[in-house]
Amino acid sequence: MISVEEALNKILSRVQVLDNEKKPLLECLGQVLAEDVYSNFDIPAHDNSAMDGYAVKTESINGASDKAPKVLRIVGEVAAGKIPTGKVERETAIRIMTGAFIPDGADVVVPYEETDETERRKEKNRINEIGIRGSLPAGCNIRRQGEDIAKGELVLKKGKVLGPADIGVLASLGKSLVSVIRRPIVGILATGDEVVDIEEPRPEGKIYNSNSYSLAAEVIKCGGLPNLLGVAQDNMKQLTATMLSGTECDLLITSGGVSMGDYDIVREVLAAEGKEDFWTVRMKPGKPLAFGMLKIKDGREIPHLGLPGNPVSSMVTFELFARPAISKMMGRSRYTRSNIEAVIEDTVTNNDGRRIFARVVVTSRNGKYFARTTGPQGSGILTSMTKANGLAIVPENVDEVKAGDIVEVMMLDDGINC
Repeated sequence: MISVEEALNKILSRVQVLDNEKKPLLECLGQVLAEDVYSNFDIPAHDNSAMDGYAVKTESINGASDKAPKVLRIVGEVAAGKIPTGKVERETAIRIMTGAFIPDGADVVVPYEETDETERRKEKNRINEIGIRGSLPAGCNIRRQGEDIAKGELVLKKGKVLGPADIGVLASLGKSLVSVIRRPIVGILATGDEVVDIEEPRPEGKIYNSNSYSLAAEVIKCGGLPNLLGVAQDNMKQLTATMLSGTECDLLITSGGVSMGDYDIVREVLAAEGKEDFWTVRMKPGKPLAFGMLKIKDGREIPHLGLPGNPVSSMVTFELFARPAISKMMGRSRYTRSNIEAVIEDTVTNNDGRRIFARVVVTSRNGKYFARTTGPQGSGILTSMTKANGLAIVPENVDEVKAGDIVEVMMLDDGINC
């Protein structure tokens, strides 16, 4: 058996960043930018108003107050997207909308709320004058040209994972197509004579194929594209054919068939059609893990990750090994989940020298994190994963952690229950 770190390093050494693709902007969310993005123009492209109000000269409103408003003559109006034709002189004002060009001569925008416009409009006469009820410093409520983005500026760096705000910035630059590192296609294959698809009747002694669906959901969640290959029975011919049907994928994940039973033959196929890099990891759940490279007819190789068949083992090993591999393929610089320290609220015993990943619910109380186990920790209890938002880690050399001890927890969810 090798350590978790050794297994992850071997997998990552075999996995490469994928090639680039150019895609419509909105389809790029969550992908990694494949090129530096510069701006060809200033944003804002001109000085514009941050408020609905009146563009004036500061000298025209000095000393203005509620009791002694400064009354200015209105000489025009400018809406967003329109070019102002008038000029602001002393004792004059131009009515202006948010985002509109600042007219020549103006150096401040007075919001409607600081004028007597409401009272004047009640008279239902055309407003030719406006009373300003407060003085403001020059530049107030004016967005300056290029204050967000300057022409020629490096706006987004290559390697950035694109979030909603980045999509908005790219749209503001007029980028309808963006070059990103493509999403990996991940083949997912369940194995075993006892497994049937969820759309089929379930004969006595059979189980539904839950693994493929939980793994496909994991792939989607971390940004990949799942390709469900169905269920392969426990015979060399069919398993070989089905595994090789996924060679158009960037990564092949199988579940089951990697233990030491008479019908666990996934490793035999890997040995016959490629090369196994390692088998078994010093962890619980998830010990029977196999990894290697499958050879394809055109000479290429694709990584094959053989996960255990027990549903919890399958999901835990995905988190520890498949998720980082997919993250690297997508060009991300960070591969692993966040870890925190928490006070464990149950005793967890380690009786065989493997690293334990116990399913826990993490909560926050009085500035501290607490972790309690989800209940029975059998590797077949899939509902334990639906309850968990973290995996409490008990190191190989620790026989037991007791209630009240501090443990490291790998978070499975961004949110923590309060």
